[in-house]
Amino acid sequence: METPSTEITTLLRAAKDGDRQAADRAFALLYADLQRLARSRMRRAGDITLLDTTALVHESYLRLHSAGSLDFTDRKHFFAYAARAMHTVVVDLVRARSADRRGGHVEHVTLNTAIGESATSRDDEILRVHEAMGDLAAADARLASVVEMRYFGGLSEQEIAEALGVTERTVQRDWAKARMFLSTVLNP
Repeated sequence: METPSTEITTLLRAAKDGDRQAADRAFALLYADLQRLARSRMRRAGDITLLDTTALVHESYLRLHSAGSLDFTDRKHFFAYAARAMHTVVVDLVRARSADRRGGHVEHVTLNTAIGESATSRDDEILRVHEAMGDLAAADARLASVVEMRYFGGLSEQEIAEALGVTERTVQRDWAKARMFLSTVLNP
């Protein structure tokens, strides 16, 4: 009998070759881990999105499937991509909310202005971090991957190291470099 991680790797490889049932089975086996990632992401985000963890996982899954080929060699690569998908879901939602605030179809009435101001500042922060990530990726793609997996995906240093094929110490150094870079860009 296969171990769960071997079974997941086998299913992900079958999904890569177009087996839809294998993709669905892999998702079912990884669902609890995806929920953990989403909880971590949502905890960090506070109440900036209207999504709950289940909605974030499901929206990320839909994006994974709509991307076309499910090219994951193993569980680690799947989670690295899932973190990226969650990142884009949150950023797209924040952008949509910002567009709505600037003349969307619905008129918003806020009785407590402090709530509106805090949501706007959090939205702005997420968009600024996302834009700074583009600069970071241009400078060093691995640093950007570390930030994406840690900040947006909630992966541990060990999980990131496994996904990138580096040591935990390298991830720690990359995280420190990335934080310094982002701090410089975000706080000129």
